[in-house]
Amino acid sequence: MFVTGMAFSEIMPFMSLYVDTLGQFTKGQLNLYAGLIFSVTYLVSAIVSPIWGKMADRYGRKPMILRASLGMALIIGAMGLVTNIWELFILRFIQGVFSGYVSNANALIATETPKEKSGMALGTLMAGLTGGNLLGPLLGGFLASTFSYRITFIITGILLLLVFIFSLLFVHERDFKPVAKKKLASAKGVIKVLKDPQMIFGMLLTTLIIQATNNSITPIISLYVRELMHHSGDVTLVSGIVAAVPGIATMLAAPKLGQLGDRIGTERILTIGFILAICFFIPTAFITNVWELGILRFLIGISDAAMIPQVQTLLAKNTPIEVTGRIFSWNQSFQNLGNVVGPLLGAVVSGFFDYSGVFIATALLVLLNLSLFRINVANKRH
Repeated sequence: MFVTGMAFSEIMPFMSLYVDTLGQFTKGQLNLYAGLIFSVTYLVSAIVSPIWGKMADRYGRKPMILRASLGMALIIGAMGLVTNIWELFILRFIQGVFSGYVSNANALIATETPKEKSGMALGTLMAGLTGGNLLGPLLGGFLASTFSYRITFIITGILLLLVFIFSLLFVHERDFKPVAKKKLASAKGVIKVLKDPQMIFGMLLTTLIIQATNNSITPIISLYVRELMHHSGDVTLVSGIVAAVPGIATMLAAPKLGQLGDRIGTERILTIGFILAICFFIPTAFITNVWELGILRFLIGISDAAMIPQVQTLLAKNTPIEVTGRIFSWNQSFQNLGNVVGPLLGAVVSGFFDYSGVFIATALLVLLNLSLFRINVANKRH
């Protein structure tokens, strides 16, 4: 999971810079293509995830993680060999088809571990993923600046090939029991069990908007860094650092904010997170150097820690045990949809209003999310 998280995140800081090397594009075209390249993987993943989920229930989780790791190793490695933007787009599309390593690894560990130790096992697993996500942008920036963008894709493919080999040799699924016919197989059956469907779907919408706001800047982050650095210096390495900073802040702040939410209320922490995000996104539109961007991105990471885990907690508190798995899978799909909407929003807005406009639009989107959430909470209390 550590290597998988690192491989996923290490190519993101320079993806838009790589796109820029594949043709002669205007600034508007470059922003749009970068958004499309980033989003297409998540769009396809959101569509195919339920299919792979059913396959995992029928044939096992290990075959699914082997499928995902080998497929991604070949596809991401091949990205270093493309000659134009459309070949890269097609490979990013196919990458979405081979999604599912993380979700199936979680399911495998949850089912293969004794219940009294499952918390520790899953916590360790997610710590590996988080650590990889944090190190990935830094490693990717270093590799790209030391070698080249193309070599970095090939190295990433080799890392995922190691994931496939380690999963094949050392991961065993002994207690798998094929599911022939799932209970509550239809969405209507799940909704009927929910005590407060409006609250649940409100949280799913909140998840989508949070992911959209977090990823609105992702496709253009390296382009914005390059502009702030006046097209000089090691843009790729600095972009990797800037991309990693929010994750570091989230990892440090999330446990403390979770404990605080247990004391004063999860809904209050989530509301505070929305307000902080608005306060941090707006000044980001008016910065003049990369240091200010790094500081504000760190603060955005703190606001993320006040939002993302709290949504998960509210879903857990308001979902019956027998449909928790289905609801959290829906939440994953809404996250993927947010990963599609956000980059496209950033690409379109930056094309009309430059990069600073992306942060203003994102702040307005967070304000909308805050308003919808407060209405949802008020209806729940009523």
